[in-house]
Amino acid sequence: MCPVQRSRLRLEFAQSPEDVLEAQRLRYRVFGEEMGARLKSAHLGIDRDLYDPYCEHLLVRDRETHEVVGTYRILSPENARRIGGYYCEDEFDLVRLAHLGPRLVELGRSCVHPDYRNGAIIALLWSGIAAYMRRHGYEYLIGCASIAMGDGGRMAASLYQHLRRRFMSPVEYRVFPRCPLPLAALKTEWDASVPPLIKGYLRLGAWVCGDPAWDPDFNTADLLLLLPMHRLNERYARHFLKDHHHA
Repeated sequence: MCPVQRSRLRLEFAQSPEDVLEAQRLRYRVFGEEMGARLKSAHLGIDRDLYDPYCEHLLVRDRETHEVVGTYRILSPENARRIGGYYCEDEFDLVRLAHLGPRLVELGRSCVHPDYRNGAIIALLWSGIAAYMRRHGYEYLIGCASIAMGDGGRMAASLYQHLRRRFMSPVEYRVFPRCPLPLAALKTEWDASVPPLIKGYLRLGAWVCGDPAWDPDFNTADLLLLLPMHRLNERYARHFLKDHHHA
C-alpha cells in the first residue's frame, strides 16, 4: 500500500486483554509466518510468552481500519523484579548491568505490519517510549536486536565485526551471551548492511554491549543494545519525539 500518513495513525497503550491479543496476533504474523520462528503458542495463531502479563504493550492503530499495525512491549524494572528478571537474561548474562536495576527498562517484540513499513510507525512507537521514560524517570533502555540467520550466520558475524569497531559499549556495560554465535567459525568479509531497527538504535545513541547470542527458536543472532537516555541524540531523536500523541 502507499505510505500511510502519520495523522492516520494512533498511538496508545493496551487497556484490555483484547488489545494485548491484537498485538500478539500481529507478532505471530511477523515472527511466526514471515520469519518462521518456532513459537510455543503458534497453534493459537498468536505469539505469547510468560513475560507478556508483566509488560505494558504499546500499540499503533490505523484510525480508519482500527487494526493494530505496530507494537512494542515494555518491561519496567519493577515488573522485571516481580517476574524474576528481564527477557534478555535468557540469552545474556547481565551481571555488569545489575547496578542499573531500578533505572533499567527493557524493550522487546518490536514489529510492524508488512503493509506499513515506511518508518512512520517506528517513529511513533519511539515517541511513546521516550514519553514513557520521561514520565517515569527511567534512565536506561535495553533490548535485543535480531539479525536473520538464513545464511547460517555469515551476515550476522560480518555485521557484528563492522559494528564493534564503532559502537561497542565501555567494558563496564558488557554482557555475555549464554549461547554465543560461533564467530571464529564464520567468514566475516561480507559487506553487511545494517538492519533498519539496529541502525535506528545506533543513531539514537545506543551501544552494542558484547558478542551476539544465537536464538535457536527465532533462528536469529541477537545483539544486546543499551541506550542511556543522557546519550540520546537529540538532533536525530527530534523527529521521533515531536508532536507525539499521548499514549
